[in-house]
Amino acid sequence: MSSITDDIDFKRFYEAIVHFDENEEAQDFYYKTMDMPTGKKDSSGYAETVRDRILRVYGMLFCEETGLEQGKQAGVDEVADTADRLYIGGTGFDPGHWYRMKYHFPVIDDDNYDRFAALVIADMHSGPLHDAALIDGDTLVIGEPDPLHMSTEQRRSQKVRQVTLTQGGKP
Repeated sequence: MSSITDDIDFKRFYEAIVHFDENEEAQDFYYKTMDMPTGKKDSSGYAETVRDRILRVYGMLFCEETGLEQGKQAGVDEVADTADRLYIGGTGFDPGHWYRMKYHFPVIDDDNYDRFAALVIADMHSGPLHDAALIDGDTLVIGEPDPLHMSTEQRRSQKVRQVTLTQGGKP
């Protein structure tokens, strides 16, 4: 059986999320991808979707400090509470290289929290984060809401999570 990541065109998925508000084709592709079954079922027989998997992965990677139970899906509150803290860059003070993940989402709510989580995960597979990791060695940094106003101690104590990425967007 193939992995769900083999079935997703992450580059196209990433582009659909970025251009979601601009055209209907992007919206259709986004919804079609998010509703795809992964082939896994839980004990009650519920068939997991890509949306479920993305929210679970987002929760595992970024919601440790929100009190989300391990293995549970991130909800709107967990995504909204962490969205302002995700940046592409290196540790330390380098304002020229911070890219705020929340850029496309000024407000995160019930209508778009799963799309934000999908943007982050798709970006890790084939967007600027993927390219930055491979080319520049930059990583996804979990920091304070505004890295330009961090104290020296806050910059030193940032959480840096290494993400292993390969060419072509396949994990």
